[in-house]
Amino acid sequence: MRIVIVGAGMVGTQLARHLIQEKHDVSLIESNEERARYASNHLDCLVLRDEGNSLATLEDAGIAKADALVCTTDSDEVNMIICGLAASQYPAVLKIARVRNDDYVRLNPSGKRSGSWEGQKILGVDYFVHPDIEAARSVLNAIEHGAMGDVLVFANTSYELGSIEIAGSSTFDGLVLKDYHSLVKNESIVTLIDRKGTSILPGGATTLTRGDRVHILAKEKELDTIFKFAGCSERPLRKIGIVGGGRVGTLIAEGLFDRAKDKPGTREPKQEPKKLRVILDFFKRLLPKSVRRVIIIEQDYSMCKELAARFPEALVLNEDISDEGFVAEERINNLDLIVTATDHQELNIITAIYLKSKGVHRAIALVTGAGYAVIARQLGVDVVIPMKSVVVDSILSHLMGGGVKGLHRIGDGSIDIIEIEIRPATAAVNKPITAFRLSTRGLVMLVNRGETSFIPKGDYVFHAGDHIILIAKHGSETEIEKFFGVSL
Repeated sequence: MRIVIVGAGMVGTQLARHLIQEKHDVSLIESNEERARYASNHLDCLVLRDEGNSLATLEDAGIAKADALVCTTDSDEVNMIICGLAASQYPAVLKIARVRNDDYVRLNPSGKRSGSWEGQKILGVDYFVHPDIEAARSVLNAIEHGAMGDVLVFANTSYELGSIEIAGSSTFDGLVLKDYHSLVKNESIVTLIDRKGTSILPGGATTLTRGDRVHILAKEKELDTIFKFAGCSERPLRKIGIVGGGRVGTLIAEGLFDRAKDKPGTREPKQEPKKLRVILDFFKRLLPKSVRRVIIIEQDYSMCKELAARFPEALVLNEDISDEGFVAEERINNLDLIVTATDHQELNIITAIYLKSKGVHRAIALVTGAGYAVIARQLGVDVVIPMKSVVVDSILSHLMGGGVKGLHRIGDGSIDIIEIEIRPATAAVNKPITAFRLSTRGLVMLVNRGETSFIPKGDYVFHAGDHIILIAKHGSETEIEKFFGVSL
């Protein structure tokens, strides 16, 4: 594919790097001299230092022959205007805009895909990608599972992929995978192991050891039990603290209270503003898990006033979370869970670690990129949400060719989870699963056929219409494309 990216910030650069690794033809436009120089020195692609809202610049970048245009600048309006400008001359080009303003959700409310919207085009934009909603939904999914580890949710299936670090006292420490099902009786599979910065696709002879982060596919209701085998004890999250009352923090609180209102015996919820109702519609409906009290901690006084008016059920504290006296005075150390969602990733990590050392049971931290996510996990943060990676994954899902329904990167970034719909007249149809072998190793880990989902066995045969989820290393794209007739 040929892709033009406007904006060489962290999202644009990370997206371009991934696409270049996958052998796509990428052009990058950036007006900032320092960013453009960095991209030119670190990426093997055409980099233009210019404004993206110029048709001449877009044409210099190759928009006339491009398959897609992705706008990731810091301005929602600029992203949308650039897409509109391209649409006026090149309507066939796929156009994706990153936006953070909730009002734009109302303009394009129909359809959903991985935290993005599709439906009636606004200014020619095919897909809006909203990072705050995607991040908040990831946090809510983690809370649903007791914040014991990262959880990846797949649409239209009861299975989820959870990752958790093996504790030294757990029954997983020293377990050879061929003996895995003698311990874990339910239907599940260990799909990936992160060991000392390296991602391993395991086999039957692989031995789990203390400190490994294992990625396990299992049904939603059984994942928590498997986490306990890894040495993680479940505890009801009755008192939850949210540090940061910005966009993400507010959406997390809305998600928690929206589900609490569904409980029997709770009072009738007040009518929400139309904008807010539209946003909440895009969250996966979660089961409430013993939420009793929510505390929101925000340093900005005016923001606290707005939060107190919006969330009368919550305790809103206008305080500096880094003040040790405040932590002791307000008994913040007795929280079951702390979610650090400020705009400063270092503060989020430090706060999460500090409060855990003071007695908070579990911690979720939002960070900017995958590099900080690795550091935060190694320092003891239970769940880390890398926001830029979430946005890039969402964009990549839209850029994939026909038949590809989603793409997620996990582990050290060299492992892809790909959701594929098997179309008629492809090589895979009516072939047994044993016919699918990758030179770099890979695994078909889940099949969704109609209303049934299952982990495929040796007698599974690919059928047209099956939705499959496979895990593979980078470098497998050509083999996957050939077998399943998709474009990666």
